[in-house]
Parts: sequence; C-alpha cells; structure tokens
Amino acid sequence: MEDLGFIFGIIGMSMGVSGFVFAIISMSKIEKLEKKLKAQDVLK
Repeated sequence: MEDLGFIFGIIGMSMGVSGFVFAIISMSKIEKLEKKLKAQDVLK
C-alpha cells in the first residue's frame, strides 16, 4: 500500500511540472501575439 501512494505521488509531481512548463510556454506565446496585434493597431 505504501508503494501505491509513492507511485501516485510521482505521477502527480510529473503532471504538475509538465503543466507548469506548458503554462510558461503559453504565456510567452500570448505576449508575442499581443505585441504583434498592438503593432498592427488591432489592440489598443
């Protein structure tokens, strides 16, 4: 039973880290898109 908790802990940590990395990548792409749209006067 102890091994099962350890395995689920490892899975949870890996999913958390991958979600964090995905969020960082997404934020940088959104910032690039905002800059491009502001340069084209689509956004104010």
